[in-house]
Amino acid sequence: MSKMAILAAIAMVALGAFLLAPRLARAANSSGVALSGQVSSEKEAAMEGVVVGAKKDGSTITVDVVTDASGRFSFPSSKLGPGQYSLKIRAVGYEMDGPKSVEVAAGTTATADIKLRAAKNLAAQLNNAEWLMSMPGTDAQKKFLLDCTGCHSLERIARSTHTADEFLAVIQRMSLYAQGSSPAHPQLLAGGAARDPGRRGNLQGVAEWLATTNLSTTERWDYPLKTLPRPKGKAGRVIVTEYDLPRKVAQPHDVVVDSTGTVWYSDFADEFIGKLDPKTGEATEYPIPLLKQGFPKGSLELQLDQDENLWLAMMYQGGIAKFDRKTEKVQAFPLPKELQKDHTQESMVMPSYSHVDGKVWTNNQDDHSILRLDVKTGTYENLGTFAIAGAGRNINAYGIPANHENDLYLLDFAADNIGRIDAKTKEFKVYPTPTRDSRPRRGMVDAQDRLWFAEYGANAVGMFDPKTEKIQEWKVPTPWSAPYQAIVDKNGDVWTASMFTDRVVRLNPSSGEVTEYLLPQQTNVRRVFVDNSTTPVTFWVGNNHGASIMKLEPIEEDVQSRAAK
Repeated sequence: MSKMAILAAIAMVALGAFLLAPRLARAANSSGVALSGQVSSEKEAAMEGVVVGAKKDGSTITVDVVTDASGRFSFPSSKLGPGQYSLKIRAVGYEMDGPKSVEVAAGTTATADIKLRAAKNLAAQLNNAEWLMSMPGTDAQKKFLLDCTGCHSLERIARSTHTADEFLAVIQRMSLYAQGSSPAHPQLLAGGAARDPGRRGNLQGVAEWLATTNLSTTERWDYPLKTLPRPKGKAGRVIVTEYDLPRKVAQPHDVVVDSTGTVWYSDFADEFIGKLDPKTGEATEYPIPLLKQGFPKGSLELQLDQDENLWLAMMYQGGIAKFDRKTEKVQAFPLPKELQKDHTQESMVMPSYSHVDGKVWTNNQDDHSILRLDVKTGTYENLGTFAIAGAGRNINAYGIPANHENDLYLLDFAADNIGRIDAKTKEFKVYPTPTRDSRPRRGMVDAQDRLWFAEYGANAVGMFDPKTEKIQEWKVPTPWSAPYQAIVDKNGDVWTASMFTDRVVRLNPSSGEVTEYLLPQQTNVRRVFVDNSTTPVTFWVGNNHGASIMKLEPIEEDVQSRAAK
């Protein structure tokens, strides 16, 4: 072949490649996948149930997916734009060997096959439930620690070197701190007030047991560290998006979403109400008036009223507040002076059906009294406490959801009762849960006027039907889940989450099927919220110890299998 013929052939090949390149690029990404790969280790080969996260350089947003039965993962192009991404994983017992970053380009599918190795520090990866599973002792002993994770994790206890006598002093000291405390931001209660007065009794046995769980007599734990299994099947078909908040000490306790898709959150440790744009990740925080100088800061429950204005329970600041979304102005409603004490604590607020009678409910955790605010006059009515017949005590309400008539339910976190107050007559009725010491915590009323609630002490979800006045329960399969709140979506599925397992629980009450989605990092989740405007529904929760907000989207089609094909 002549030189000219060879050059002509080369030119034709080059031209063909040029013309075909866009088509090949489109074909390479015809599945709509921006990044895919496989996770494996020497011990297990291909690994299912590994959470893989990708965070673009300079961004505050991390997107997470889960590997399938073949160890494969894929990120949709709609979730990852072009850029350089750092990678992370969550798989208890393992850590990343590499690669730890990847370049994602437009129009093509980037590949990252991730290798894992055995974790050097397994204890640092255990969640609270895994510590409870690992620690020696009876379930009755371990239940004491269900109230010891509000400010820190159980790892802090397990790594301590306190003796039994020292633990006695520690427990007493812990009762002097507000619930919105953390190791980085402790807040003492005012006036020498103490939380959990029941813990000031005979704690010697508790202290002696705690000293068997830590490093007071040994350099290493003398019990094996147990772990929960990774997600499988349906539990891995999910996309989680993490939004970092600007203040690293922020504690997003309650998260709600309005009809525009804007995300709002309360801060458990400071006087702010936050707004998050889920498209950009931009967070804006609005200051809340400080009502009581020298008292702990932070708010707990955040709720929308019918006009989608936000109401906030201001905890130790002794009042509730309304945030007008249109004017972005805050109006505070402090309790009357005669109710303001060192331990006055407005933890809950219920405006959801205030349009029915013009009343917003709240509670005072100091004496467990129930109050309601007349929105027009700004005055409170103190309904006082409510006695449980034959129990010799008053109901200790934590969550206070209302029904469609603005009647109020009282969830008895101290024991195992559901109370109900008729808003018109103030008649009070009590309904015990089937499981003793179930500790109902928070919940909601559905479209059928049924009350759904989490049973923190029974590892279950409950439902009260006002027509039959019966309570039904569904157990959460993972031990030590301790569900905090339950909420039902438009499809009838019930959602809850755990402060201990880092798992989001989805229950089909008709079939009893439970799906547990593993979150991408250690969390301390509280309030749960479901956005029913999306299909499938979208789940939202605050990471109370991680200064972030998480969005969970179930995958109804197998994107990963499609990408693999």
